[in-house]
Amino acid sequence: MSHYDELHRYLLNAANVRGELVRLEDSLQKIVHSYEYPVQIQRLLSEMAAATCMLTAILKFKGEIGLQIQSKGPVSYAVINASHDYTLRGVARWDESLTALPETFAELIANGVLVITITPDEGERYQGVVALDKPTLAECIEDYFTQSEQLATKVMLMTDLSVPYAARAAGMLLQVLPSQAQNTDVSQDTEFEHVVKLSETLTEEEMFGLSVNDILYRLFHQEEVEVYPPHSVSFACTCSKQRSADALRNVEKTELLQIIEEDGAIKMNCQYCHAEYRFDSVDVEAIHAGQFVETRKDQ
Repeated sequence: MSHYDELHRYLLNAANVRGELVRLEDSLQKIVHSYEYPVQIQRLLSEMAAATCMLTAILKFKGEIGLQIQSKGPVSYAVINASHDYTLRGVARWDESLTALPETFAELIANGVLVITITPDEGERYQGVVALDKPTLAECIEDYFTQSEQLATKVMLMTDLSVPYAARAAGMLLQVLPSQAQNTDVSQDTEFEHVVKLSETLTEEEMFGLSVNDILYRLFHQEEVEVYPPHSVSFACTCSKQRSADALRNVEKTELLQIIEEDGAIKMNCQYCHAEYRFDSVDVEAIHAGQFVETRKDQ
């Protein structure tokens, strides 16, 4: 059993460390192949998807978590959003005038920041920001936990883009349990350091080729491991014609009717899944009368 598109959570009880392992395949395709992304952008989005999926463990309520990059480098913006039920969506923006993109993470997102946003369905939104001043995305996320949570954390992110239109991404997260997190310096926690060194022996071939059970046995067969049931991961977009209609309600009716007169219809496109929603004059009248009802999803 391959265990792709599943998030696996486990505890290393003796070491007082929690762990997560995720591998994405089908859930990744509509993110990295929704646009003509260069391979460097595909790799970045793949890593972000694996990382965001693991960060969903932060959510103790219904809502979303978003991992967003803003930078002054070739990649100006990239975001992956994940819900409490492990659905993913994402998009990136970059300087399309460039004939070639740099290969390194640091060059792609020069002078950038990482924004992690937690948005509960009910309650206030929380946002944390950390500078993207480390060589890899994984190290930047580790830095975020060190600064905001004071928790020693190890993050490993891997991608496999060798097969066209069959991108794969994987991630592993290890974190000291809060009750044991007096020290944020990994080197001061010998149990955590030992577990990290074991995880660093895992190769990309093993990560993408072995089953999850075999990976955990390969790394931690001498440890006391408690494994929880996995969570399925999938792509899903929250867009709808109704949501687009709700947005149009904030625009003057005369302005909307003018657009329809000039263009034949109002066209609204989702940046995540590229669904297109069209509105005619009858729709506009219904929207501003508070009587619009979505009947179908125009693609």
